[in-house]
Amino acid sequence: MTLTSTAPSPATAATDGARRILVVIGHPIAGSLNHALAAAYVAEAERTGEVRVHDLAAVRIPHTEAREQLRAWDGDTTTLDPVVRGLIDDLVWAEHVTIFFPQWWGTYPAALKGYLDRVVLSGVAFRYRSGQIPRRLLTGRTARIVMTADGPAWWNRMRYRNAAETSLARATLEYCGIRVRGISRFMRVRFSTPKQRTGWLRDVARLGARDATPRR
Repeated sequence: MTLTSTAPSPATAATDGARRILVVIGHPIAGSLNHALAAAYVAEAERTGEVRVHDLAAVRIPHTEAREQLRAWDGDTTTLDPVVRGLIDDLVWAEHVTIFFPQWWGTYPAALKGYLDRVVLSGVAFRYRSGQIPRRLLTGRTARIVMTADGPAWWNRMRYRNAAETSLARATLEYCGIRVRGISRFMRVRFSTPKQRTGWLRDVARLGARDATPRR
């Protein structure tokens, strides 16, 4: 599994018509369960698809210091930080995006929030229009969310209203036109057994194979 921080032109087609998949690992610490899950997913997805990985434990997103860093006028990213520009190119290139993250304090880690702030930009992912809802610029793409948490599913649903995955799906991905195909939750991680975690790895491997299958 290789981190991609720069990319060819977004117009570059995947090899032999393979499905283009971007995997974002939103855990800021290497060697996490999220990394293991992502590795299992990528291993299967790469059998039939072309995969690029953004590992937020390895890539450092520059801090936002000016408004100009939060937009790309008419899709022009040439004035942005080269690392950010490469990440944006991968997002535009992808047909499918899978995001892995742990739930921390009822939401996703700051590393993933910072990534979204710098990569999912006005002019690239959406465009404001006077008197209308923003135009979605990433339509035709799909996404999958994979979340881990220490609490039980019922607590996440009743107390947090599934806030982390819902906000990511509705307020970010779908806002930009990306249709979320599924949300997988692996709960009670701190109480899980090796056998359970092995089963989770098998589960995400199957998802990787499914997502990489070309859609008719």
